[in-house]
Order: sequence, then structure tokens, then C-alpha cells
Amino acid sequence: MRRVLSRLFWIVPVLMLGACKLEVLAPSGYVAAQQRDLLVISTLLMLIIILPVMALTIYFALRYRASNERASYSPDWDHSTKLELVIWALPLMIIIALGALTWVGTHLLDPYRPISRIDAETEVPEDVDPLEVQVVALDWKWLFIYPEQGVAAVNELVVPVDRPVLFSLTSSSVMNAFYIPAMAGMVYAMPGMETSLYGVFNSAGTFQGMASHYSGAGFSQMRFDATAVDEAGFEEWVAETQSGEDRLDRLSYLQLEEPSIAVPPATYAGVEPYLFDRAVNMCVEEGKICMAEMMAIDAEGGTGLAGTMNVASLTYDKYQRRGSRAPVLGWEPFQVTGFCTPEDTALMFASADEPSAAPIDLTRLRGRAVDAPAGPLSLIEGSRALTWLMPPTNERAEADTTGGMAADETL
Repeated sequence: MRRVLSRLFWIVPVLMLGACKLEVLAPSGYVAAQQRDLLVISTLLMLIIILPVMALTIYFALRYRASNERASYSPDWDHSTKLELVIWALPLMIIIALGALTWVGTHLLDPYRPISRIDAETEVPEDVDPLEVQVVALDWKWLFIYPEQGVAAVNELVVPVDRPVLFSLTSSSVMNAFYIPAMAGMVYAMPGMETSLYGVFNSAGTFQGMASHYSGAGFSQMRFDATAVDEAGFEEWVAETQSGEDRLDRLSYLQLEEPSIAVPPATYAGVEPYLFDRAVNMCVEEGKICMAEMMAIDAEGGTGLAGTMNVASLTYDKYQRRGSRAPVLGWEPFQVTGFCTPEDTALMFASADEPSAAPIDLTRLRGRAVDAPAGPLSLIEGSRALTWLMPPTNERAEADTTGGMAADETL
């Protein structure tokens, strides 16, 4: 009886596998189905070599064991042209077949390539545009923004059946990976970058989405439900979401960005314009210059040493997540708040005895600046002047006591 139970014990792990969903091998979307076919065909081609090798290994071990005196013994045999032809020709043919299959499949399943077919028999109609969904990987939850519908959701994705979906992805802090096995392949979401992925569902249902790249303490619970419904069901969900009261603006986004684990699904009835673009350019915080602006300035010659101080810390856990920063030129990092031309700088330094000098509006300098600083200090560098915030130094404090400009005085 004990022997029977010990043998049945090894069946238990196999029975537990019965509760697993084979979404990779039984997908619900045409893109995922093509990836499954690529995986299965490649595996079968490799098994043509693997199975005979494993079988021959067992055969030779049994056939030529030391106790088998009937096995032929040929110590002088060292070559066979026929065996060499079989050993090298067959793997070479399989490698060529795998190379051709991978080359074609890689280009057809490029995540940036628009979908041309809804399924194997149906092409995408010319008048059907893909549904755009903007995805932000947060710590540790997923934010989905529907720019056409003007709504957003956290850890909840709802899309219509038989309609291509274009995912635009980014991350708020660390690199992550977006993966819905039943719908499409995996693609990375990276901070400061935007990646894309096309997918489609061919059947209604609720499927699992996940983060397939380790990203910290809450990674294991960074999952969401991807629900595929018919077109009427999707419109109903959008209308229900739009009837809510919560809105996703920059302030609520920064609050949502703070690390949290096992966040329940939530929806937003409205989304602030360009929020996803700000997330990509890492300038959701008020007054922080966007990367696109920085690149435009760099293309015109850059800001020199002052640009190294154009930093803004996260509002939470900044030293552990972004690392501490050594002081530059003796003071803590601060943020560039405006760029102006030499003409603007001359007006800023105009004497108070000249009433004709027009006041300068610091809220928008040449369309690139952010909010006006509370205590600006200007530095002329070449043909460009920089305005920034700087803590008082001993020299400036001395100037205050001798009638000089106060540290918090505004030009």
C-alpha cells in the first residue's frame, strides 16, 4: 500500500496543473495566435533533433554498457561519411528553416507594425481606426488613459472585441514590461520613452494582464483584468465611466504615482490634456521643464553648466529612488525656471531711474519658461541668460545688511 501511495504522490503536481490557464497556447487574439504558432512550429522543428539525440543517448548507454558482452567492440573505428552527412545535414536544414521562420515572424509580429487582419479570415476594414490606449506603468499599478473617450482607469482595461488596439506605453520610474498573454506579446515600458504595441481580442471574456518584468516590492501584485466586450458593451462602459466625479489631473496623477501595492480598480471621468505626454517627458510636476524642451534647447547650443542644475526631486522617497546628488558649485541643486534673450536681460537689469524701461513678464519667457521664480538671479552666458532659484550665500547676506538687494527681492 505504501508503495502504491508513493507512486501516486508524483501525480499530485500534474493534477495541480489542471487549474492553470493555457493562455499562451490557447490565446483569444489573432496576434497572440500567430505568436503561439511561431512558438509551436519552432519547438517541433527543434524536437526533430532533440528527440533522436535523447533516444540515442539512452540506447548507446544500454547497448554498450560494460555488462553487455554481446555488444560489438571496434576500438579502431573512427569515421563514417554517411553518419557525418546525417549528423550535419539535418541540423543545418533545421537551422535554415528556423532562420526563415523567425525572420518572417519577427517582421510580421513587430509590435510597432499596424494590424492588417482581425483574424485569419477577416481583414481590418478601411474605415476602422485602432482604439488608442495610453499606458503608464506606475509603482505598482497600471494606468490606462483613453484619449479619444477622455476617461482613464487604474488596473482595469476594457476594450471592444474585433477592433485593433494601439497601446502607447511609458513608465514613471523604472523599466517594466506590459503583457496580456491572450491578446498580444510583451513589450517594455521605460521612463522617458514611448513604446507601442498592437493587439486585438477575437472573443469576449476577462483575461489576465501582468507586469512580466521585476520592478520592486509590489511587482507580484502588479496585475489587472483585461476585459473584452462587444462594441455596445464598450460604449456602455465609457458612458458609465464618464458619469463619475473623479478627474485625473496632474495633482491626482502625482498622488497616484506614489508607490502602493494591491490597488483596487478605479476609473476617472476626465483626464487633463497632454497628461500622458507629460509623463513621457517626465514633467508632470508643476514648474519642471520637459525633456522635449530640453532637447530643443540642446539643439540650439545648450545651457552649459547651468543645465546640470536643472533637476527636480520626486515628492516621495527621492534619495532611495533617484539617489542623492552632490552640491554643484557649493549649493544644492535647483531648477532652471526661464530662458530669455540678451534684450530681455538688458531690460531686467535696467536702472530704476529709467521709468521708460518696460516691465518684464516672467511668467512666459519666449514660450519656454515656467512659473516666475520667487527670487531670481541672472547669469549671462554668451547670447543667452538663465534665470534660476538660488539659496542665499554669505556674500548676498552681507549685501542685505549694507543696503544691497535683498535675497528675496524680485527684479
